Formats: sequence, C-alpha cells, structure tokens
Amino acid sequence: MSWRPQYRSSKFRNVYGKVANREHCFDGIPITKNVHDNHFCAVNARFLAIVTESAGGGSFLVIPLEQTGRIEPNYPKVCGHQGNVLDIKWNPFIETVIASCSEDTSVRIWEIPEGGLKRNMTEAVLELYGHSRRVGLVEWHPTTNNILFSAGYDYKVLIWNLDIGEPVKMIDCHADVILCMSFNADGSLLATTCKDKRLRVVEPRSGRVLQVGRAARH
Repeated sequence: MSWRPQYRSSKFRNVYGKVANREHCFDGIPITKNVHDNHFCAVNARFLAIVTESAGGGSFLVIPLEQTGRIEPNYPKVCGHQGNVLDIKWNPFIETVIASCSEDTSVRIWEIPEGGLKRNMTEAVLELYGHSRRVGLVEWHPTTNNILFSAGYDYKVLIWNLDIGEPVKMIDCHADVILCMSFNADGSLLATTCKDKRLRVVEPRSGRVLQVGRAARH
C-alpha cells in the first residue's frame, strides 16, 4: 500500500485577482532604470514613492494613494541627491518619513508634508555620510524607532542612530557587494545575501556572524 500525502485545501483557492480600472491606476510615471536589483518603489498607508528617471541627480515621486490617474511630468519631486537614487524605504513608525540612498554615497532622511508635496523638495532632514562608495540598500529596524541600516558598495553595513545622525556600529563581514538584507520579526537577527554567493545571518548588536550558507548555483 503506497503512502499518499494529505494536503490541506486552501480557503483562498477560489479567490482571484482583478485588474484595477484605469482611473484607479497611476499613469505617466517615468520609472528609473538605475536601481539594479533594488526597490524602485515603496508604499505605506498614505503614500506611494517611486524612483524616477532624471538628469543631473536622482529623484523620486511621493504621491498620495488617493491621487490616482495620470501624473503630470512637472509633478513635484524629492530631488536632493547628486547621483541616482538606488533604494527608498518608509519609516515603519512615522508615515511621513522616508529614507533614500544614492550613488552619491549618502543616505538621506526626508519628511513629507501631511498633504503631500506642493513643490520640489531639495532639503533633507538628515544627510548621512559614512560609506566610501555608493549606497545600494537601506532598511529600517522593525522594532526600534530611528535606527536605520545601510549597505554600501564598500561591502559594509552601517547602523545609524538618527537621533544623533551618526553611525553607531559597522558590520564588516562581507567579501563582496551586499545584494539584499532583511530582519526577522523582532529585529534581533539580520540576514544578508552577497555577491560572493553566501547567505549570512548576523546579530546586529554585536556584529557577529551566526551562520553562513553557500548557494553555489545562484
């Protein structure tokens, strides 16, 4: 008698997606081609942020979610970086605060007005410099406000305390470019993937590498 595995039937098996009507879509946005494998958009309960194509420095749009339809070419932008914007992330604790990083080696913190942008925003609340090469990733700590992680092409992860505007720790365990980083639910562990084909699990507080896995086929 052969054993047959039993699978639970999903209660969502008859749920199907539906394409939104055109008037409920965002249209006419020139999305960037320069973020590589990073995030070109970020969304929270109030705003949609999208990195855009631009000349003479990086920029991104911040659009209220209810403002759907065609976005005009002259719509106000966040445009303070001197190089292409490579990643953007909303603060999980404050819905109007967003972090960005760029080829100009900086990480910047922006505070968006409650009603959205009425004119171009060029002045950041904070400008953070600590990487020696372009910064490809930013990630907010999931349980502690004002703690931000950044990963640069200098193979380093910096932990920033935004209350003082300084890095409080550097994680220097990678041999190549960091491609992705993500926290567990309580922020006690940080997982990173790297161009050296290794997955690392790091304890952020100490910077200690707890586990290393090799993915030879990736």
